[in-house]
Amino acid sequence: MTVAPLSIFGFLNLSFADCLDILMVAILIYLVFRWIRGSAAMSIFIAIILLFVLRVLVAAFNMRLMNALLGTFIDVGVLALIVIFQPEVRHFLMRLGSRNGVAGKGRDLLGRLFGVEEQKLANETVNEIAEACRAMSAERTGALIVLPRKDSLNYIAETGDIVDAKVSRRLIMNIFFKNSPLHDGAMVIEGDRVTAARCTLPITQRTDIPPEFGMRHKAAIGISEETDANVIVVSEETGDISFVHEGVLTGIGNINELKLKLGPQEEKA
Repeated sequence: MTVAPLSIFGFLNLSFADCLDILMVAILIYLVFRWIRGSAAMSIFIAIILLFVLRVLVAAFNMRLMNALLGTFIDVGVLALIVIFQPEVRHFLMRLGSRNGVAGKGRDLLGRLFGVEEQKLANETVNEIAEACRAMSAERTGALIVLPRKDSLNYIAETGDIVDAKVSRRLIMNIFFKNSPLHDGAMVIEGDRVTAARCTLPITQRTDIPPEFGMRHKAAIGISEETDANVIVVSEETGDISFVHEGVLTGIGNINELKLKLGPQEEKA
């Protein structure tokens, strides 16, 4: 009895489930390839794909010892890679669950289901932030202020120093004063409280950022890509004020425009 060459691979009779399975694997490989393209993990990813193909071949030829050896190697290797590339894996999962990611709509639905409300700024808080930005812009003092909405930024606050003080223009200006020990990094403001300062933000991986934008702007875009936070950037070189939301950077012409960007605002009691 003649055996068709493809029968040893189990692909002689392709069902709809087989086609769907192949398509999903191809899409997964493509997405991972796009994610790590140009990074140091690219060569490791190619090596893993080659090992997987080799395992499929030895399994097809019923080479049980080699199949078991490769299976053990791949299983242990995957765990080792997760540990080694923990920051990259975390960044990928954050992007996957971001507002612009695959899980964005589902997250909004869960937020409404569990009553997660957007944090709004009172008029007094908006005025204090805006006036601080006006003064820092005039003095060309660099600043990076993150204003969370629905998404929690506790993991960002933990990277800096906890402040937990009422928002005031003097406090903001003192923290970002160039000789202050807290000026280097981002400030997180939740409600009417300065939660933390000197925080570390993720840097965007985009390559289309204009060269005149420095690390503050790239960090602002990075955190706005991962969360729904609003971010204010004051350039140390030019004094220009920028507002960033969902990865989009908008130049601010005047303080009233900044106040409108920070809305909707609550009326003071």
